[in-house]
Amino acid sequence: MNENAPTAKSRSPRQWLKERFGFEAFRPGQEAVITALLEGHSALAIFPTGSGKSLCYQLPALAFPGVTIVVSPLIALMKDQIDFLTRRGIPAARLDSSLTREEAQAAEQGAQDGSLKLLYVSPERFNNERFLGMLKRIRISLFAIDEAHCISEWGHNFRPDYLKLAETAREVGVERVLCLTATATAKVAADICKAFAIAPENAIVTGFYRPNLLLATTPVTSERRIELLLSRLAKRPPGTTIVYVTLQKTAEQIARLLSERGFPAEAYHAGMDTEARTRIQEAWMASDAGIVVATIAFGMGIDKANVRYVYHYNIPKSLESHSQEIGRAGRDGQNSTVEMLCSPDDIPTLENFAYGDTPIPAAVRNMVDDLLSRGEHFDISLYELSQKHDLRPLVLRTALTYLELIGVLKQGTPRYAGYEFRPVGEHSAASIAAIFPGSAGELVQGLFQVAKMGRIWRSLNPDDAAETLQQDRGRIVRALEVMEQRGCIELRVSDARQVYHRLRPTEDASTLSEELMERFSLRESGEIARLQQVLDLVTLDDCQVNALCAYFGEVRDMPCGHCTFCKTGRQQILPPLSATVTPPNAEIQTQITELRRQYPEALGHPRQIARLLCGLSSPALTRNKLTKNPLFGAYEDAPFATVLEWL
Repeated sequence: MNENAPTAKSRSPRQWLKERFGFEAFRPGQEAVITALLEGHSALAIFPTGSGKSLCYQLPALAFPGVTIVVSPLIALMKDQIDFLTRRGIPAARLDSSLTREEAQAAEQGAQDGSLKLLYVSPERFNNERFLGMLKRIRISLFAIDEAHCISEWGHNFRPDYLKLAETAREVGVERVLCLTATATAKVAADICKAFAIAPENAIVTGFYRPNLLLATTPVTSERRIELLLSRLAKRPPGTTIVYVTLQKTAEQIARLLSERGFPAEAYHAGMDTEARTRIQEAWMASDAGIVVATIAFGMGIDKANVRYVYHYNIPKSLESHSQEIGRAGRDGQNSTVEMLCSPDDIPTLENFAYGDTPIPAAVRNMVDDLLSRGEHFDISLYELSQKHDLRPLVLRTALTYLELIGVLKQGTPRYAGYEFRPVGEHSAASIAAIFPGSAGELVQGLFQVAKMGRIWRSLNPDDAAETLQQDRGRIVRALEVMEQRGCIELRVSDARQVYHRLRPTEDASTLSEELMERFSLRESGEIARLQQVLDLVTLDDCQVNALCAYFGEVRDMPCGHCTFCKTGRQQILPPLSATVTPPNAEIQTQITELRRQYPEALGHPRQIARLLCGLSSPALTRNKLTKNPLFGAYEDAPFATVLEWL
């Protein structure tokens, strides 16, 4: 810890604001949050997107003698904020999977010796016991959690690793916590405050009303939607634009069509390589009229003030998502248009995402039985477990997190079953062994001997190597790491395995399975209800802006005057679904029966067949190549619940 660091009382918040950040005045809510932190309290900041949440921990970090740990799921946001802080002479670093070992070690050292003021980490980092051990040895004056709504099971963007952060904060002895989010309902805010012991008076909500945003909702059939978008882009003054879509293929299709019509549009989605996404994002950031057609992978952590238009080509999955995405428009305070092109044909696809993530009871029970049979300490491959029990990866991670919260399991530091290495430069096995004296050199020689030689890389399983060389596994791994640290070898790891410890000697597998299924069912019904709330907003017979604000707990007395209802005075009516879906005919039923006979494990439950027909992949469907079957996605436009009723 740096004993010479300034203390909370050496400057006033406004002095820090001007001297280190160059701002003359705080934005709404910032000073209240910062004051609460400086007085030693934990706080919750619920501010609209783009309203300066990050300053609420960046400024106090300067005032506190210890380090501020910032938890963020976004590597891009970490990089942008570290660049911003570095330009202002504020020492900050990050720990994420993109760093070299040397870079990660430098960041950890800075946190330990007090030379860093802010350390940004991903929530997954807290599963690493070595990292947790380091946190217990340093003074954490502030623990800031961005996207804090992710800790709530009832939030719109639940992430399993977030659920454990409250317990972690207590374990490592943080002095105060700051939770930040742009999208928290009263229920989610209460969850956050309860988890982190935040007093009600320190939950600062600035309000969601944005007077400069024209909120438009336009019911439209799917056939007319592209022409409506083209008309909007042609008739409105050019400006930086985001068009949000649900599927990656839709992003490609719409961007290509807009480009063919002469608009400067490009697609952006998670399926593109990093280089392409970076190029598109940078070009859009530098443009005053660029159009990006994107899935929700775009926009998080991007600070562009002059976005003039945000269109939802597809219906957003929740009011939280809608609010977060339209919040990227008009951050400069200038008038901007946000419009939802609302076609009921989007509903089945969005509902199917929710239904597709609910596992079948047999899969959950088999997973529970499997885990309980592995003894007190065990490690598992999440990929293998997912494949074995036909649980999608996120569903499996959620189930394992639930088992931790229930008190059944405790996760340890992940370990790797695969290590690959190769000598660097002029080094050879003999020359590297000569660097290390005595038994250490003998161990190095042994590692080169037992490793399987490929064309360039040598590979080994540390457990097998430990047995062959009669050494402790930890010593094997440490030897490889030391060789890498000294520049002797290049090292890479693979086949990650999660380590778990059983916390109780006996468990009732049936009760556990039922509790997990109840949680998954509640999540499914919650997702469907959130989608209905979006449709209710579109067809509301009242001020839509006021209703959206009320959803997040802000009560307004006067109509906004700039939503579709206020401008037209009419309630909107959604068009009917464009296609009528009919049950499978006799021929298709025969095909289904034959597939069930051939693949009883993959298609033994009606929900598994419904996934096939609705085009929702699962490990079992993929493994048996059923995603290539003509029936896969044959009913992708049909509501999942309807298909399930047929079956």
